[in-house]
Amino acid sequence: MTDLSPTGSPPQAGDGGFAVVEMFTSQGCESCPPAEEVLTEIERDARKRGEPVFALGFHVDYWDHLGWPDPYAAAAYTARQEAYARAFGTGHLYTPQMVVNGTAEFVGSDRRRAADAISSALSAPAVTPLALSVGDAGGGHVTVNYRAQHPPARGMLHVAVVERGLENDVPRGENAGRRLRQDNVVRAFTSVGLDAIDADEGRVDLTVPPDLDPRQASVVGYVQEEGERAVVGAAAVDLSG
Repeated sequence: MTDLSPTGSPPQAGDGGFAVVEMFTSQGCESCPPAEEVLTEIERDARKRGEPVFALGFHVDYWDHLGWPDPYAAAAYTARQEAYARAFGTGHLYTPQMVVNGTAEFVGSDRRRAADAISSALSAPAVTPLALSVGDAGGGHVTVNYRAQHPPARGMLHVAVVERGLENDVPRGENAGRRLRQDNVVRAFTSVGLDAIDADEGRVDLTVPPDLDPRQASVVGYVQEEGERAVVGAAAVDLSG
């Protein structure tokens, strides 16, 4: 059996290259489990190598009506994918879709495309170095402190809590009878606007589900240009670290 457990802490990108890997997926989609494995491998390998690669699995809700409501799906994540469809000019949604640094999109199970996009992203320096720290965590809430240097005009800071090692049985839908294991599942997500000054700092509060295991969770933050949607800075910190 392959060991999929992450090792090490998520590296901080600083002002060097980084890759934010967003995947739009669903437990109701039979072609999504192979892409989930790719996302797990990406995050696991990045931790081992100390590379600033940050993986996020956004579970969309438009598969829910086909027999199995994904327990991690949210309409807000579907809306995020819709915004990408408009930005890319594709006009349609599909799963599994992977987006790297807001500018490259492709089928999420395509390991070669993923490796090429991540390698390209790591070679470009961050425009907006970002630092994160966890303030309070408990009682169903997580407070995250941030400092973004040289944020872009109309920049947005996205902050997610992602959880690894989630498993559940799927009794209905295209994956009926399977037990799915998933990593980097987005369990909470929020966005705030940034002021285009030398540095913007503040704090955000996220409501997390009561079953979240902080030992398996990380906070991922990334700064994105609102218009062109390029991600220009990112950082991550383990929730229990």
